[in-house]
Amino acid sequence: MDYTVAMQRAIALSQKGLGKTSPNPIVGAVIVNSDGQIIAEGFHDRMSSPDHAEVVALKAAGVKAKGATMVVTLEPCNHTGATGPCSRAIADAGISKVVYAVKDPNKKAAGGAQALRDQGVQVESGVLESDAAYANRAWLTKTEKSRPFFTWKVATTLDGKVAAADGTSKWISNEKSRNDVQILRRQSDAIMVGTNTVITDDPHLIPRGDFPGFIANPLRVVCGEQQLPPTSKVFDEAATTLLVKTKDLNNLIEELNKTGVNHVLVEAGPTLAIAMLIQGLLDELVIYQAPSILGQGKSFVTDFGATNIKDLLALDHIATEVLDGDVKSTYALGKAK
Repeated sequence: MDYTVAMQRAIALSQKGLGKTSPNPIVGAVIVNSDGQIIAEGFHDRMSSPDHAEVVALKAAGVKAKGATMVVTLEPCNHTGATGPCSRAIADAGISKVVYAVKDPNKKAAGGAQALRDQGVQVESGVLESDAAYANRAWLTKTEKSRPFFTWKVATTLDGKVAAADGTSKWISNEKSRNDVQILRRQSDAIMVGTNTVITDDPHLIPRGDFPGFIANPLRVVCGEQQLPPTSKVFDEAATTLLVKTKDLNNLIEELNKTGVNHVLVEAGPTLAIAMLIQGLLDELVIYQAPSILGQGKSFVTDFGATNIKDLLALDHIATEVLDGDVKSTYALGKAK
């Protein structure tokens, strides 16, 4: 049987958990009968329950799970933590076959596939592996690199300016772009800026809009050594704020790792962002380009050591879409050194 459509649904389900699962991965699961029809589904959402996606789907299926196939985006865990091993729950429910996309790289939880085989469950792997890995890139990066995944978000004019010569910047991008940013914020575990951004712009750093199912806002992170005004919006009770009073990015990573966040949205100015770029910490760039030019003003990129055309930083294009005239583009920065 071809499980492509079922896996596509599982990946879509997993993305409903963005911003809701840290320190855990996003995972989606569907259960299909012998005809390939979906009889139950679920995704991991730590804001509502500790249950993993597989268990959510099993509870929804009930007795229909016996003899059915589970299609899941990540290899079922074989670990007892806040919940028991999903591999055991799957076998106990009578699932006859498990199809998963990505092998679990977490040594503590891995081994679910073999545990299932040992209990008589058929296992197939690698279905839409690259698609599922991309959706879960934040957690996979954290597992591989022992640090969160960093997305750098900027809004610029066509000539790369993020503010005019007098410092004003509201607004370069249009309303549709700004609304799209709220989705990025909501799907992140933390939103980070430098102290200069707080002093200059006094941002609130919380998602604006109605997002049902979320019981807390992302962690706000401010990095830098400058003294902040006590009346800054980041000090209100809308979200927790972590102050990292250092310019040492290794210390920043240590502090972020303590929080367990998977995905950090970087809304910092060029000083902090380029320092992170030089150190190879930025994984992704999301840039909103407005159909306008300023000529003078603050550029979103400052000197990062390129003196020859051979030093240019080539980005890997992921996607582009037009938002009422603004152009939103996403690039992978994984090769940045």
